[in-house]
Amino acid sequence: MASSFGEVGRGLEGWRGPPYICTMEQYFSIGQIVGTFGLNGELVLKHNLGKKTSLKGLEVLFIEEAKDKFLPYFITATKIKNDEEVFITIDGIASKEAAKKISPKKVWLLEDDFKKHAGKTAPISLIGYLMIDGKKELGNVLEVIEQPLQILCRLEIEGKEVLIPLHEETIRTIIHKKKQVTVELPDGLMEVYLG
Repeated sequence: MASSFGEVGRGLEGWRGPPYICTMEQYFSIGQIVGTFGLNGELVLKHNLGKKTSLKGLEVLFIEEAKDKFLPYFITATKIKNDEEVFITIDGIASKEAAKKISPKKVWLLEDDFKKHAGKTAPISLIGYLMIDGKKELGNVLEVIEQPLQILCRLEIEGKEVLIPLHEETIRTIIHKKKQVTVELPDGLMEVYLG
């Protein structure tokens, strides 16, 4: 999830969704296009939704063309590749060359679509949760970045981007009903970001 204004604008014929210029709070990052498959423009989406999914029922995804600028791409077909990847066919992309133009790019969903497709216990489900260090509220989780040995949560604090590591030593509680995650951060971590 991100935090300012984004624009969308190309390929909107027949679009029945929200306004074309939306606050980025409505967008949730789910992964990225990692390659193409075959000769007919099929794409491979690597996602971090926390469950095997074909994205059944998803009509549109958004690709970040430039910082804070999102364009909608309309899905015509999907097929599961494995637990973390899905083959996607996009309306208007019918060749390998056309598909390569949007690879590798981050993929975003609108909030309602994100909630339908994300696994309830997947780390990505922490997007939007309030992070608390002890008793101090740090802010809402804007993005979850999964790495091999840890998970990083991106927050914006005092106008600066802060990456908070989540692992068994830092997590104290996760309360899904309240959308809160309480952590105990190592001494000095916040000073690294906030000076």
